[in-house]
Amino acid sequence: MKLLFVASECAPFVKTGGLADVIGAVPKALAGMGAQVRVMMPAYPALAEVLATGAEVMGFADFHGGPARLVAANAQGIELLLLDAPHLYDRAGTIYLDANGQDHRDNHVRFAALSMAAARVAQDGIAGWIPDLVNAHDWQAGLVAAYLRQSKRATPPVVTTIHNIAFQGVFDPGVMGPLGLAPELFHPEGLEFYGRVGFLKAGLVYSDAITTVSPTYARELLTPEFGMGLEGVLAARQAQLTGILNGIDLDAWNPETDPALDTSYGMRSLGRKARNRDALRRRFALSPDAAGPLFCVISRLTGQKGLDMLLDCLPGLVERGAQLALLGSGDTAMEQAFVEAASRHPGHVGAIIGYDEALSHQMQGGADAILIPSRFEPCGLTQLYGLRYGTLPVVARTGGLADTVIDANDAALQAGCATGIQFSPISAPGLDQAIARACELFAEPRVWAAMQRRAMRHPVGWDQSARAYLDLFTALLEGRQ
Repeated sequence: MKLLFVASECAPFVKTGGLADVIGAVPKALAGMGAQVRVMMPAYPALAEVLATGAEVMGFADFHGGPARLVAANAQGIELLLLDAPHLYDRAGTIYLDANGQDHRDNHVRFAALSMAAARVAQDGIAGWIPDLVNAHDWQAGLVAAYLRQSKRATPPVVTTIHNIAFQGVFDPGVMGPLGLAPELFHPEGLEFYGRVGFLKAGLVYSDAITTVSPTYARELLTPEFGMGLEGVLAARQAQLTGILNGIDLDAWNPETDPALDTSYGMRSLGRKARNRDALRRRFALSPDAAGPLFCVISRLTGQKGLDMLLDCLPGLVERGAQLALLGSGDTAMEQAFVEAASRHPGHVGAIIGYDEALSHQMQGGADAILIPSRFEPCGLTQLYGLRYGTLPVVARTGGLADTVIDANDAALQAGCATGIQFSPISAPGLDQAIARACELFAEPRVWAAMQRRAMRHPVGWDQSARAYLDLFTALLEGRQ
């Protein structure tokens, strides 16, 4: 089976969130099951070295304002197809935002170009390689299905995957003509979204199947609370909607071999995790003799992530003898609030604003628990890293968090299956109660250690989920025969 993945980012090359981790991991897992997978993404400046090693396989004389080419390259075990169009992707700022933190004004052009190039490959192939199926990810690849739908030629099936429906790619209707979208697609049952053009909606309407990143999130998306205006579209296509849980790269995230850790450890050597805790406390200027657990947060600082609620809970956390180490960036006011909280609670709260991949590993290796109070969370990966590292997740009961963490209620503790703590309602009092429960469990070392070992045994890799993707792809292809 030949598969074309289309996405705006891919780890370890370019990453702004969990999407990149998925795109960097799933193709490898599928390849291990016999599939041939190629990942198409823009050739951002960060990929210059990889681009230089590749070979041009397709050219475009005038592609949305300038010449472009498609370059095939292999890097980090991934077969890449890089859309090299410097006039579109060689930008200051991030891959989505300009130097002032605003969306690039031509994002609609930049990612329509990615979708258009993918549609071309889907139909014409490259060097004799023609994909049997296309998997388009998030709004940045949402138009792949639309371009193929308006084509008069035979096309492969398209699966659109929703990683976070909060980001939809909605633009003014005047973009239709310049982007080469057929006027007949602009209607409420097509890509029109309240008088505008919805890139993600196009993918949901015109794809053969839709996936999202956890079973619970798939159900949540059918409700107004979580569907973000697209719940009706998804309800109409409920039979084509599947929730497949994300996994993590077990090689990159392994406490027994992780080079970022001060001391490696495993289920049989959990005592060595304490050395990483000592190192983490030093990094965040935390007291070395706190009696309670060391909580960590590794997150974007946004309302979605619920970290404003954590600010309200910090006094109680400190009073219980616990500590917090936070790594994150995002909302400026929230960044400042955590910096100020660290000043108010020296030795108990530490905050580093920004992102550091090595430090994120050190925090998973050194903290006792990880706090994830998201108001909604399609899947989440940090709780999976926490499970893998015996850093017990304290999570809101929503989306993939609900699907991956087994709450330490009395029944689960007696049955010996608890791996963390869930809380609901998702509110500051609910989070405060969850923190209190974690502190109580931490005060029972045998119970806590047993939960850690169960968490570390919990399957968090890609094998099962990749098989589910492959089964879905196979069923779509068999349905075309």
